[in-house]
Amino acid sequence: MNTDQFLVKSAVNYINSSSYTWQTPSNIALVKYWGKSNPQIPKNASISFTLNNCHTITTIDFTKKEKSQSVDFDLFFEGKQKDEFKPKIAEFFNRIQEYCPYIFHYKMTINSENSFPHSSGIASSASGLSAIAMCLMSLEQELVAGLTSEYIAKKASFLARLGSGSASRSIEGPLVVWGKHPEIDGSSDLFGVKFSEKVHPIFSNYQDVILLVDKGEKQVSSTVGHNLMHNHPFAENRFQQANENLTKMSKILQNGDIKSFINLVESEALTLHAMMLTSNPYFILMKPNTLEIINKIWQFRETTNSNICFTLDAGANVHVLFPENEKNDVLNFIENELSKFCQKNHYICDYTGLGAQKI
Repeated sequence: MNTDQFLVKSAVNYINSSSYTWQTPSNIALVKYWGKSNPQIPKNASISFTLNNCHTITTIDFTKKEKSQSVDFDLFFEGKQKDEFKPKIAEFFNRIQEYCPYIFHYKMTINSENSFPHSSGIASSASGLSAIAMCLMSLEQELVAGLTSEYIAKKASFLARLGSGSASRSIEGPLVVWGKHPEIDGSSDLFGVKFSEKVHPIFSNYQDVILLVDKGEKQVSSTVGHNLMHNHPFAENRFQQANENLTKMSKILQNGDIKSFINLVESEALTLHAMMLTSNPYFILMKPNTLEIINKIWQFRETTNSNICFTLDAGANVHVLFPENEKNDVLNFIENELSKFCQKNHYICDYTGLGAQKI
């Protein structure tokens, strides 16, 4: 794996101060990854829809100072200083120091806010870490001459991955593959790449309504869950299955076979949770209302022949996926039948987006 391409090899022209703001989205995996090795290398390839409304907005103020031996930063989340979040961000900076040596020359003040509840299974680490990565690349673009937009996106994905694997898929959109796969051009374990094949129109502007079954923090972090795959009795078969499913998903996205899409997406979601149920220690992240929603979706699909389906991240919340041409009918169904299973009837209407945006 060629990580040398991300080293700073040109002269660095330091500036006294600067500030950058980026809005970067969460994403929802269609083919899941669960299990990784150091440093943040996935055990199988994955593909995700980039979201639009579920995002993080991050501003980093950089102030030049004498070079130090450690990274100097303050962290504010939604207006409040969050020292409890600092260890994860400090670990991220430690992982990227070889590729971003200029961070030792700046005091950083990081201000972030989410458009969705933190740590509730909507991949807040994906949007949060990708936003920090884009701010760092904005600084690097000013310090180092000649960086192309393609290189900036690739390195931002590479950096984001070192903080949160799924964050590598939040730089671009609407479909991003992360993980080396023999049938996906340019795919890499080091960064996410846009799905390069022509996608059938049925999957354009695809809708995702996130039903907030549980807004609280997950009982088990994704990091802990990934680590449990190391000795999992079904791990190797799962990794092979996921890569085979990505081959199938690539064809489905191109030919528009939406019934096969539904089957594969739901199977992937349930397989992800099956890995949690069969690990040791084992755990259940779904809630009773998660299952109520799934059964209601199946009933609605059976009676109306809708193309609605669900997927899940590593949490209790349900992502309801459907094509744009069914938007009115599905939103009525969600409001009338599914919202009562959400905390305070709360859900977020979202759709596929194009990735990071500078503000």
